[in-house]
Order: sequence, then structure tokens, then C-alpha cells
Amino acid sequence: MERLETNIAVLTGAVTGELILSHKTYGETFYQLELSIDRRSGYRDAINIMISDRLLFDKTLNKGDMLHINGQVRTYNTAVNGKNRLNVVVFARELEVLEDIEYYQNEIYLEGYICKPPVYRMTPLGREIADLLMAVNRPYGKSDYLPCICWGRNARFAGKFEVGTHIHLWGRIQSRTYQKRLDNDVVEKRTAYEISVSKIECVE
Repeated sequence: MERLETNIAVLTGAVTGELILSHKTYGETFYQLELSIDRRSGYRDAINIMISDRLLFDKTLNKGDMLHINGQVRTYNTAVNGKNRLNVVVFARELEVLEDIEYYQNEIYLEGYICKPPVYRMTPLGREIADLLMAVNRPYGKSDYLPCICWGRNARFAGKFEVGTHIHLWGRIQSRTYQKRLDNDVVEKRTAYEISVSKIECVE
């Protein structure tokens, strides 16, 4: 994966459901679908993909189809029950329906800036973790704010970053489910999306 831009996502996985209408803007219609990508551990990540109708004009996507996507990780806020919730999607810029596949692919490269103090901690089993929030600039003055997680030596290194630190990182986008206890003691199952970091470096 060549480092040509500040935000690169390369994914290969299986369609798990139907296309869902997302929104329309300037005469262009956008859809969402879920892409399942197997990890070597056997766990499956379920990643939300945003696709323009201009990539779909000669394609019909069905459950089980294998897709190869080149795009970018994007974030936006949606209002749910009066509260803002961060949505993380991969915005498809190129889309290919594959006839056959020998492997899954999940590669992310980002260049941006730390926009919130890192949270460094230890798991009950003694593993080091650092949570980062990274701002990646888009053209025309917009930015995406991407949650990232580092482990081990990377966590210890990243835990010392200051707000404004300029970084490059490589990793994969992952999904995880968790239980959220609401004000009325109702427990709601939610899915979080984040970048699991495999390599990180500061830009001098």
C-alpha cells in the first residue's frame, strides 16, 4: 500500500446484507452496506461501507458477493435519541466485484494529528493499551476524527503524545460489540469501530 494520500483504506470482504439508502446530495445518491472481513484469529469484523450510485450504475451487489474496495475512512455524527453518536465508515472510491478470492484484506494508512490527550492503561491481564483520537484532514477544510487503539510498545510510545503531535499510522479497521447501560438501567448492545494500530511514527 503506497503512501500517496493522508487517508487510505484497502478492504476485501464479503457482502453480508442489502444496500441501504443513506442520503442524497447534489444529485448523487449514497448507500451503505456491511462488509465482513475475516481476521487470522477467526473473528470477523463487520465494516460499514458508503458507496455512491455512480460506482453502482453497472453492478448488482448481492449477499455473499466478494468486494475489493479502495477508499478512505470517514466519520460523521448522527443524532440518536437526542444525542450525537460517532459513525465510522469506509467511503468507497473504487469498487470491484471479485469472481474468486484467496484472502481477505484490511489495510489502513492515516496521516494526521492527535486532537485529544491519549488514554494509556493496563488490562487486568497486564497488557498495555492506549486510546487515541486522530484528526485527518480532508480537502475543503473538513476533517475526520478517528478513534485508534495501540497495544504493547506502541501503546507506551503513543501514550506520551501531546495534542497536536503529527503522526503516521498503519493498521486495520475493526468492529467490536459492547454493552452500554442507559439512564433507565436498560442495557443496550452497541458496535464500536476503531483503527487497530500495527505501526505508528511521529513526523518531525
